[in-house]
Amino acid sequence: MNSKLLYFFATVLVCVNAEVYSEYEEGYPVSGQFSKRHPRDVTWDKQVGGGKVFGTLGQNDDGLFGKAGYNREIFNDDRGKLTGQAYGTRVLGPAGDSTNYGGRLDWANKNAEAAIDINRQIGGRSGMTATGSGVWDLDKNTRLSAGGMVSKEFGHRRPDVGVQAEFRHDW
Repeated sequence: MNSKLLYFFATVLVCVNAEVYSEYEEGYPVSGQFSKRHPRDVTWDKQVGGGKVFGTLGQNDDGLFGKAGYNREIFNDDRGKLTGQAYGTRVLGPAGDSTNYGGRLDWANKNAEAAIDINRQIGGRSGMTATGSGVWDLDKNTRLSAGGMVSKEFGHRRPDVGVQAEFRHDW
């Protein structure tokens, strides 16, 4: 199983970093302020092992793009639901190219949810975002909700932090 996972990640990295060549077709009718090009996005997904491989290839007025990744449910029981995702993107455009990859974990139960996302831009910086929130019923008319987030671009001094809470009682 580990060799299959390693092969998958190597394939995703090769696909994400590949140069994409596309010919532009002309002759599509133009109406109003819409683009002259007909959208030709190709989206696919396939069940692999215990998860799903997904991807999209397409173009818009900013250039060509490709997205690919792997999504897997790790557990779904009385502890809640935990899913993991690995992803990558490649954009080719007149203003420059960019390549990003990363990973994400999402957890949720009936009262709360949390997520962490770690990403990297080739030739750029790495970053991390963690979020969490929850709603708890204290009695039939009273609820407490709270949430927060931390976002850090590595190499910078301080992270961005946000916190909020609400105590609500319906009279």
